Amino acid sequence: MSRAAEELHISQPALSKSISVLESSVGVELFDRNGRSIKLNRYGKFFLERAERIIKEYARAKEDLANIVSPGQGEVSLGFMHTLGLEVIPSLLMDVKNLYPNMKFQLTQSNSSVIMEKLETGELDLCLISSIDRNSEVVWEKLWDEELFLIVARNHPLAVKKHVKIKDFAHDPFISIKKGNSLRRTVDELFRREGFQLNIAFEGEEIHTVAGLVESGLGVSLIPHIKGLEQYNLQLIKVDLENCKREIGLAYKKNGFKSSATRQFAMFIRDYFRNK
Repeated sequence: MSRAAEELHISQPALSKSISVLESSVGVELFDRNGRSIKLNRYGKFFLERAERIIKEYARAKEDLANIVSPGQGEVSLGFMHTLGLEVIPSLLMDVKNLYPNMKFQLTQSNSSVIMEKLETGELDLCLISSIDRNSEVVWEKLWDEELFLIVARNHPLAVKKHVKIKDFAHDPFISIKKGNSLRRTVDELFRREGFQLNIAFEGEEIHTVAGLVESGLGVSLIPHIKGLEQYNLQLIKVDLENCKREIGLAYKKNGFKSSATRQFAMFIRDYFRNK
């Protein structure tokens, strides 16, 4: 009780009185009391669940009303993969700000497993990530395909090629993104489907680390074409394989609370990539 009172910035007697008034109002005790210990009973848990739902609906109604008066109000928490942070996300946010100048964003950039965990726990409203395993709680909508290219050092024998097949570099030392990243999963599956196993020499946290290791001649890699690769002394080569790509899409909780701003931004994202 004392910690709860401190959190609410009121005195403990005032909190006790408020609880008593609430219990009198609903006609049932909501807490089990044992000396100085107090905890919710089954009635309290039932009431808390309904109260939280009412508070969320109130917040949603308040935001929806604000959007009727002035569309594009509110804040959206957006998660996205590292590779999207250099070009895709800045371009997307610049365009949405032109339409909704008052919309605010909380951004989280990380690997797919971390992003998904934050989405499932409610820390994020929307995510831009690669395709996910079947999940009853999360909806994933495909937006676009991201082609993967072979990168090699300029002095690598394959650097003179315009096109290659996986068998041409399947046994080369491979510079990979670490496990937990969607790109790693995509490349693992690609090699497995073609009957090869990755010959991993080094693992990096993000693509620019991988590019630097490849530039040094320590191996080859498969990555999407992202902004900034031109600073490395590399050759990007197209891979003659239909599925040498990964799918990127929009993810959100199926039954999660979605504010008006979140719904508006989700619609904007769909239209934005549909017209690209």
